[in-house]
Amino acid sequence: MLMETKLSIVHLLLTTLILACFYAEIEAATTHKHGHHQGERLEDGAYRPRDLDHHGADGEHMTEFDHEAMLGSVKEAEEFHQLSPEESKQRLKLLVTSKIDTNKDGFVDKHELKAHILRSFKSLSEEESNDRFDEVDENNDEVVTWTEYLKEMYDMDSEDDPGVKVPVGLESENKLLIADDKQVFEAADLNKDGQLNREEFVLFISPEEHPVMLPIILNQTLRDKDTDKDGIISFQEYLGESARDHDKAWLIAEKERFDSEHDKDGDGLLNENEILSWIVPSNDDVATDEVNHLFAAADGDQDDRLNYDEIIDNHDLFVGSEATDYGDHLQNIDKFRDEL
Repeated sequence: MLMETKLSIVHLLLTTLILACFYAEIEAATTHKHGHHQGERLEDGAYRPRDLDHHGADGEHMTEFDHEAMLGSVKEAEEFHQLSPEESKQRLKLLVTSKIDTNKDGFVDKHELKAHILRSFKSLSEEESNDRFDEVDENNDEVVTWTEYLKEMYDMDSEDDPGVKVPVGLESENKLLIADDKQVFEAADLNKDGQLNREEFVLFISPEEHPVMLPIILNQTLRDKDTDKDGIISFQEYLGESARDHDKAWLIAEKERFDSEHDKDGDGLLNENEILSWIVPSNDDVATDEVNHLFAAADGDQDDRLNYDEIIDNHDLFVGSEATDYGDHLQNIDKFRDEL
């Protein structure tokens, strides 16, 4: 009797997990949003790189990043997850032959794949920006005003409006966020007409990806970090107030990162170029890492180029399909069963 009860519980839990996966798919198809938003920063102040979620906290590989990097669209990646493996392979082959293999030699080399992924990153930014634009453009006149943005983002009609309530003690931080947003908004308004069209809104949503926006990013970083106003950032300024919240081991690790990753000329200070290199993630580096990842998994004969079969046979890696989601669910169930 006890054994039957245990089996019934396990069966119920597995059924619940399967249903949860099913409903999570439905929710993702309707509410998925990029994790890449204007103003989203890491603890040290740097903009969030595109591949931050390529691997989960436990090191688990997240295939969504690969699929979006290949397709240049979150919506299309979700659509592929509803296709049969056969349809997914056909559409992947069309993508490879028409858009990736640019010299039409029957192979995809690393340069071709990297160029395609960089184009995909641009398309992803535009897709995200258009989605956000439609949300903010309240009167559907194809321009976004500062007032519309304030209303949608902060539930405020003006900077003086108390708007959405924030926790006590964070009022000044909220005002600084709004001031920063307004500076970026005004910098993105290239024709200075006081509003953003769709092309300008892309600059506002992802300023770190557009050279014309880098001066405002640099100025805001210096304002926040350069306490002695000498135009450079020392290690102490780099740490800022966060140093108080961490132990010695963290400080040592941060010093190592500062010296090895950010202070390129080794003078103990970050100049303007080094600041931007730290704050602004490199899509070029991300694309290179993604190319190496895809080649390591798919280049079976290790000739540094992918023939069509090597790509199509690994369609679940490149674009996914129904089978990909089904396999992910089975892995989740196996993991859950092991934990029991």
